[in-house]
Amino acid sequence: MGEKSYELRPEVAVAAPARTADGYEEIVCELRARLSELGAPSPVLAVECYPGVDLAELRSQLVGPLAPAVALVADDYAWEPERLEARIADTLTDDRVFGVMSHYTIDQFFDDELVARARADLRDAPAGLRVVLGTGATLLCEPDLLVYVGLTRWEIQLRQRAGIPSWRADNADEDQLRKFKRGYFFEWRMADRAKRALFDRMDYVIDANRPGRPTMVDGAGYRSALAEVARRPFRLVPYFDTSVWGGHWMQERFGLDPDAPNFGWAFDGVPEENSIILRFGVTRVEVPAVDVVFREPDALLGPLVHARFGAEFPIRFDFLDTMGGQNLSLQVHPLVEYAQDRFGIHYTQDESYYILDATERSCVYLGVRDGVEKDELMAALRGAQEGGAPFDDARYVNCVPVRRHDHVLIPAGTVHAAGPDTVVLEISATPYIFTFKLWDWGRLGLDGRPRPVHLDHGESNIQMTRDTTFVEHELVSRYSDGPVPREERTGLHRLEFIETRRHWFEDAVELECHGSVNMLNLVEGVSARVEPVDGGPALEVHYAETFIVPASVGRYRVVNTGGGVAAVIQAYVRGAE
Repeated sequence: MGEKSYELRPEVAVAAPARTADGYEEIVCELRARLSELGAPSPVLAVECYPGVDLAELRSQLVGPLAPAVALVADDYAWEPERLEARIADTLTDDRVFGVMSHYTIDQFFDDELVARARADLRDAPAGLRVVLGTGATLLCEPDLLVYVGLTRWEIQLRQRAGIPSWRADNADEDQLRKFKRGYFFEWRMADRAKRALFDRMDYVIDANRPGRPTMVDGAGYRSALAEVARRPFRLVPYFDTSVWGGHWMQERFGLDPDAPNFGWAFDGVPEENSIILRFGVTRVEVPAVDVVFREPDALLGPLVHARFGAEFPIRFDFLDTMGGQNLSLQVHPLVEYAQDRFGIHYTQDESYYILDATERSCVYLGVRDGVEKDELMAALRGAQEGGAPFDDARYVNCVPVRRHDHVLIPAGTVHAAGPDTVVLEISATPYIFTFKLWDWGRLGLDGRPRPVHLDHGESNIQMTRDTTFVEHELVSRYSDGPVPREERTGLHRLEFIETRRHWFEDAVELECHGSVNMLNLVEGVSARVEPVDGGPALEVHYAETFIVPASVGRYRVVNTGGGVAAVIQAYVRGAE
């Protein structure tokens, strides 16, 4: 295993030519030249912004130096917060965590009268440049030049924690769980629909993730880059966060901030949440990885996976770290029909725990004990939640010791939790917030408030047939030594749609995509090189790094470059061939 070789900011070097700019001065020069090339006396520039972009900074550093005859802020023409809040109340619900997936589009929150007024303000302005800036800018004008300004979701979350409000909301001081819920179920869905409709029209894309330090690429270069990414192995930019139960394995192994209290979890393979860094020469543009899914679904996912899931990446890899920490909450995930009926999602949060590292104390809580009845289980959980005796987990729930390379399968409806001193590579379906906490060991969250517990949701989904006997026979794949090279089927359970294979090798192993996008992690070894068999850019990876091989690659080779024995865990969608 490697020490601190994990790459925290992986990049994709783009071969396609592109026009780029670094910093506001270069961006303004590029836009000024492009506007001049248009030859129009009063050109219209739309600067369409993803919610969370700092509009004040853009007004000062981008729009101001262009000296427009008129500049409108699109957000000023949208619905007032109170009216918008009333419209989306059924989507947000009263729950701190869960809402209902919305199908709103941004135009629904701009009245025709105000749109007409904005267009009149542009038309009646003195001769010269006309600029519309903000979320919904393209609703208010027919731009001669369209600039799209984006943010990654992690950056949005960090800004919300620092106090920015949600789009068209007076909620700067609202707790982060509710802000995130608003984004996940409403705001980001709406903004992504708008972005997808603009892909072919974008003249430039600006990366606004670093305050005061934007970068820009022309639209054609950006679209070419997304096409490149969808046809070569690549990594996402991971992010890490603290947790009330968090450990220190990632902190030490990956060289994370040593002054942080812990790092409990990380997203290393979630295109809906992670980003990619596109490097055009010396210019780096960081964009949401989901843009590749939206723009190139057939090449990335494979035609059959695209047909089944739509433009949605179905596999998720992430880390859970309790090494030197505490148990995760005891929890359960919804059955498919419950997830569809209550939350409007297509499929549910089936998952598995691949044990990346462990000690003698490591364990996973999994399924109910033989003979336990649901009524007595729920009575004990409710009593503990209401301040009675602590929940007696040893009486009701199985505690399964685990060691490195064991693979624990957790189909929806199975009570589970990771125990102490356990590093989990979670290999799962993409939905990731639909966790019904059943017992949280009496803890408060990092915000000092009780963490949300959802016993009513949990009771409707706990499958009591997932008992000790079922767990032992169906849900635990134990690691055992064997000859090298070898291929092992480790799961997931037959109730889940993801197939996982572990490959052990000393020199190299050749793998097949099976008609599906592949997600992998180097779970043993120091380093490896991932090479498409039919040619194309290779990818260097290190121990514990997750990487993606698009379906379009077909066949690829993983070459051990670190010596000794190496292993990768490979995940793909079953039945896509």
